[in-house]
Amino acid sequence: EVQLVESGGGLVQPGGSLRLSCAASGFTFGGYTMTWVRQAPGKGLEWVSSINSRGDRTTYVASVKGRFTISRDNAKNTLFLQMNALTPEDSAVYFCAGTINSDYHRGQGTQVTVSS
Repeated sequence: EVQLVESGGGLVQPGGSLRLSCAASGFTFGGYTMTWVRQAPGKGLEWVSSINSRGDRTTYVASVKGRFTISRDNAKNTLFLQMNALTPEDSAVYFCAGTINSDYHRGQGTQVTVSS
């Protein structure tokens, strides 16, 4: 069974940083592109960033480019999202996700709130 479990969210002041983690199990993590998506209150899901299976190619939505860094540790089956210079507009539930064996999977999410 594919499982994706996010952690690392919380309350942070504007300009602060957080590092999100996603522990993956139930599949060969190192064989798949992985993605972070987010959902702000009252809004739809927004793609944030993706990383290929080897971790040598990354893409970002324009609004986070230069502030967020996606990475992965295939030996530890873990996906990361380093978030710096956070703004209130980054407040959302953050999910890690991937299409595994043709099925889309998403974790339960971790809440990030940016507020003074």
